Amino acid sequence: MRTRRLTLAARSTALSAALLICHALPASAAEGPARLLVGLDGKTFFRPGGSENGPNGQDALAVIDIADPARPRLAHTIPLDNSVYGPPTNLQITPDGRLGLVASSVLMRREGEAWYAQADDRLHVVDLAAEPPRLVETVRVGRQPSGLAIGPSGDLALVANREGRSVTVLAIAGTRVRPIATVDVGDEAAAVAIAPDGRRAFVAKNKAGRVGVLAISGAEVRYDPALDMPVGPGTYGIEATPDGAFLFTGNTGPAPSDGHADTVGLIRADAARPVVLDHAGIGDTAEALAVSPDGRYAAVSVVKGAAAPHASPSYTPGGAAVLLAVAPEGRLRYLGEAPAGAVTQGIAFDPSGGYVYVGNYADRTLGVYRVEGDTIRETGFRLDLPGQPASLRGRARGGLP
Repeated sequence: MRTRRLTLAARSTALSAALLICHALPASAAEGPARLLVGLDGKTFFRPGGSENGPNGQDALAVIDIADPARPRLAHTIPLDNSVYGPPTNLQITPDGRLGLVASSVLMRREGEAWYAQADDRLHVVDLAAEPPRLVETVRVGRQPSGLAIGPSGDLALVANREGRSVTVLAIAGTRVRPIATVDVGDEAAAVAIAPDGRRAFVAKNKAGRVGVLAISGAEVRYDPALDMPVGPGTYGIEATPDGAFLFTGNTGPAPSDGHADTVGLIRADAARPVVLDHAGIGDTAEALAVSPDGRYAAVSVVKGAAAPHASPSYTPGGAAVLLAVAPEGRLRYLGEAPAGAVTQGIAFDPSGGYVYVGNYADRTLGVYRVEGDTIRETGFRLDLPGQPASLRGRARGGLP
């Protein structure tokens, strides 16, 4: 969630390429269990009078089994600090399915009777191959680590640090994760996406309303401010298509749940100089987005007015799951939407691309949606969760061996 005050070009070629990549994946990346990670926040609440914070110590990580994609089930929970402060992409599974990385963006401090958020700087490493999954180490990164991404080879990860105005570079070897560099990006950095070829990354500079470009060469990561692109205020969601051609950005606007329509942006990501191609109106507060495994669709969790105080004129009781596509001329197409619960946060596709999952924070549920042709519909199944789903993500896409 953005904080309150720490606050087809023909698509057949791209689809064929994506399918070839899938068939070329190592067995460990293709055959691991299908599951999601969900960060459960136990210290920030959306009350009828507005949001309020409470003490630390009630957060957890949920591991969700989606072997039956229509009826996901809760497999494990691990007590683990994380937060709804920052975007709902602060966790991800490595391409081989072995590790989960989870950033802790903030902790709470008490002042009188109130609790206030202050930046944390920890990244948790979870061994998902253990039975049950367990925390194996916690490393220090930048201040207020938020969205993160794991590269296609699985040996490099990037973490966007909001208060640190930087991106931390991490090396992954087995179950060991080590920070190896910090890249100053000049502005608050909320989320990051790595291109499928692993040679570029894109960083969402939320307050500046821009997307920055990072060049990756081995373990070296460089930022070129001359390539920054304007995409609009409150840029938090950011995801690339599997062919690397396009990048979607979700914009929440200057304030969440303010009643004003916000946008999703489309960037031509594989050009020498990436450029913004289009914007599509999406409703109030495009919180997070995910791209389907075949690259045909983007699904967006839209909060609408559900995060506003109930007395606000912009208040609505629920949000929406919206489906978009890229038209042949490189324009965004709005395909439709389905109703979602209160204060939607993370969103993810299952490995087949036929199902979409949305975290309903205030309702403490995981909503399940079916993609049929160019439509998205609610299946009616919602998984009850033992906490508030602040973030949601599956496995990072692997690259060619």
